[in-house]
Amino acid sequence: MAPDNLAFALVHYPVYNKHHEVVTSALTNLDQHDIARSSKTFGLERFYIVTPSEEQQKLAERISGHWQQGWGANYNPDRRQALDIVRVTPSVAAAVSDFQLGFSKPVKVAVTGAARRPGSTSLFTFRGLLKESDQPYLLLLGTGWGLTDECFAAADLILEPLAGFGTYNHLSVRSAAAIMLDRLRGIEHEETQTNTPSIIQEEGNQ
Repeated sequence: MAPDNLAFALVHYPVYNKHHEVVTSALTNLDQHDIARSSKTFGLERFYIVTPSEEQQKLAERISGHWQQGWGANYNPDRRQALDIVRVTPSVAAAVSDFQLGFSKPVKVAVTGAARRPGSTSLFTFRGLLKESDQPYLLLLGTGWGLTDECFAAADLILEPLAGFGTYNHLSVRSAAAIMLDRLRGIEHEETQTNTPSIIQEEGNQ
């Protein structure tokens, strides 16, 4: 079976801080766990943590390693499966190169953020692109105050931001990732479908 043609990358550099300065943001344990779990749930085979900081790279590897071997792996095998798809790279280019290994077509980079930009593509359209071809896409998710303008300028595709009910738009990156994965990879149901099975969340999977 062909590899899944979508992967997510959580980018810690280059991103902005609150003063619009380009920085390397700190790794967040919950982001790594939760986006890995969401990615695995929706069939992705790679989730990249992008940071040039060697200390942060080691921390990311240590977080994954805790659940991949020894006590953590035995205690929660489901968590191990999710963390198995995590790859830590020093740059977006390195993530693209790693993802490229599974494909003959060049990997295209898609980006998104909280602000609406001209010429953006809807998630509905992007879902169709993913389904209709084997073109691989690496979707960049920014941390801090978002990806830099240079990231958007270099991207092959800019996605429309998620929009809520009002003007407030400050989702956590792990929440945004889960919503996007559902829209891009979730099962499509008819509006009239009934008797939809409920999902029981076991304590060990929380």
